[in-house]
Parts: sequence; structure tokens; C-alpha cells
Amino acid sequence: MHPTQIFFRAPATAAIATVCLVVYAVAALQAGSPSDTVWGSPLGIRMVLYGPFVAGEGPSGWLRVLSAAFLHLDLAHLCANMLMLVLIGGEVERWVGTARFLLAYLAGALTSSLAVLAGSFGAPTAGASGALFALLALLVAIAYRRHLDPRAPLALVVANVAFTFFAPNVSIWGHLGGLAAGVVLAWPLASPRDAS
Repeated sequence: MHPTQIFFRAPATAAIATVCLVVYAVAALQAGSPSDTVWGSPLGIRMVLYGPFVAGEGPSGWLRVLSAAFLHLDLAHLCANMLMLVLIGGEVERWVGTARFLLAYLAGALTSSLAVLAGSFGAPTAGASGALFALLALLVAIAYRRHLDPRAPLALVVANVAFTFFAPNVSIWGHLGGLAAGVVLAWPLASPRDAS
């Protein structure tokens, strides 16, 4: 998909990418550094998923389970996730429609954050990758539902799961939580739109 088509054929993908870029730019400006966007920025501190903050802030602390999906730790983190979002998100949104795409994305972000809180309460976490793992599962289901070759999307899932376990400083719970949401939602969301 050509970059200019993303805004027209995948508006939610474009909107999420735009929000992530704006959040990163504001946090980096506040921090005075492109690599201290969480702890060096008031916005980053307000958005990061960190169990003690969630528990200590009452009901408003629970906003972090979604806000953290729009905050990124540094420029490399942002670029990797936005590249994946544009490439995979655009295709998923084109196949399943904007409403189903948003449901999968937000469910992946939410489940990712809940998994982090359950499995790694004291680890500060940010980024869209949990939601992206949900989209990866949906991409596999789309291939099966539409009788396309599922090997490429399956290989992408396997490669990303392997990366999760072997790369340093990766949120294992976040990635697996997002993937779990995607697995649960993938088959019904990937059904043909006219059948719903």
C-alpha cells in the first residue's frame, strides 16, 4: 500500500500512527532528548504502564492500560512499531474494515497491558507491540479465511515470538498478552464482512 493510500484505505491505522508520532514528539521535546521519552517527560510519566502507578492512582490509573500503547521508549522503538503498524495494520484494516481493526487493536493493547500487570507488575512498559501482536494473529486468520497462503503470516508470528524471548528489554508478557487477544478474536473478526 502506497503511503498516501493509508489515510484513505486504512484511516484507523493512519490515525493510530499519527497519535503515536505526536505523543513521541511531545514527550521528546518535553524531555529534551529523543531517548528519555518516558521518565524525562511529564507526558511519558502520565502514560507509561507501571503497576505501582496504576494501583496508586485509583480509577484514573487504569487509563494507563491503553495510553501506554501510544507511548514509545525511543526513536528506534517508535520506528519499528510504526513500520509494523503501517505494513500489517493497513492490510488488516483493508481486509476486515475499520471497526473490526480497531476492536482487535484496542483489545490487543488492553490484554497486553493486563498481562504485564499480572505477570510483571513492577516493570514499566510502553509501546504498541502488544496490539501489533493481536493484528499478527488476525493476519493469519485472514489468510486462512480467504484461502491465501498462510506461511508468510505464520512465519512473521513465529519470528516475532522468537524475538520476544531472545531480545533484551522486550515485554514478554505484553507481547504474549496481545497475541492471546488476537488468537481469541482472530477467527470471528476475519470472517467476511458481508456475513456479519
